[in-house]
Amino acid sequence: MIPFDLRSPATGHALKPDTAHSLRDAEAGERWPVVDGIPYLRVGRADLVARVLAHLDAGEGDAALALLLADQDDWWTGPPAEPADLSALIAGRATATLRDAVRLLGWGRVGDYFLHRWSDPTYLAGLALLEAHWNDPVCIFEFACGIGHYLRTLKQRGCKVAGADVVFAKLWVARHWVVGAGAQLVCFDAGSAHWPIPGAPVDLVVCNDAFYFLDEKATLLDNLRQNAGDDGWLALSHIHNSDRPGFSAGRAVSADEIAELFPDALVYDDAELTRALVAARAPSPRAPSELRACEAFSVVAGPGMRPAPRSVVDGLTLPKAGADLVLNPLYRRDETGGYAIAWPSERYEAEYAPHVTYPLRSDGPERLVFSGGLEAAEIGRVRSREFVDLPERW
Repeated sequence: MIPFDLRSPATGHALKPDTAHSLRDAEAGERWPVVDGIPYLRVGRADLVARVLAHLDAGEGDAALALLLADQDDWWTGPPAEPADLSALIAGRATATLRDAVRLLGWGRVGDYFLHRWSDPTYLAGLALLEAHWNDPVCIFEFACGIGHYLRTLKQRGCKVAGADVVFAKLWVARHWVVGAGAQLVCFDAGSAHWPIPGAPVDLVVCNDAFYFLDEKATLLDNLRQNAGDDGWLALSHIHNSDRPGFSAGRAVSADEIAELFPDALVYDDAELTRALVAARAPSPRAPSELRACEAFSVVAGPGMRPAPRSVVDGLTLPKAGADLVLNPLYRRDETGGYAIAWPSERYEAEYAPHVTYPLRSDGPERLVFSGGLEAAEIGRVRSREFVDLPERW
């Protein structure tokens, strides 16, 4: 586990455990809750923090957890989770599936996104970006990690991983269904007065499909560069282009802003990264001025990055040898006995269908044990995500 030293987002003072379920700022006297090993350090939630701590101090862990699972980010427009559903999830968490979790948390289309992210083109673009500049980092921090899709892949590769997100429930799902133990997870706001994880304990900082959401991007980027230090690097993928309105909310940026924020970066068209992954080739970076029409940008930056994309594709975008792969769950049998793609929603289809890599399918196996030495055609079926490596309790 990466040993981040935590600091109060309100004062910047060091936080140390004062009970098994809380951290204390000894100088200011404030306390912050820790549930399932995940510190909750969100600012502007003083009443929630007090209520959660009261339940924890009284030995009412499930009641404290229910309060945190109901907390959402400021971009959330859906209805709140139903208390009865949260109680059912908490009671059944040892046997519930990931599908059960996202349903009971009331995540709607965000749940669709998380359940099928292992094969969506933006996720693959992020993997291709990492593979193109991979230099065997030991410790990796992912900001806005969601439920931990990338953390799972990087942990499988033997990396020490840590993740942060503003939504506690996402980190809790990461802990129980996706990443498991051995990853430090922290819940905090990007706009905190004090960055809760100062210092430079990692070799690589990752942020995927989230940077465009955030205000004060220059300040956030300074904090992420601080975490990477003098020898690390950053990989940020799927940063929406403000000149190409898309499906997501947030604060998209222009090509000129990319150039200003990342003067030391190699910049890619996100769609080019997905194409390169499927073709098993190195992607081609471009000047930001040449990418004004792309849907989203991806960048690598920092002193520790490789100065050019690698020409060797070594398998970061493939599962570990021995992985038991299943047919992409978006495939469904049709009336002819073949397979069609059953989109989880019209919104999902509109956003991803034009870019997905998994082909229409007529027949074939529904499981595949990945040996690491499959024929080129079979490797292509894995790389395109016709077959996927899903968590055990997907």
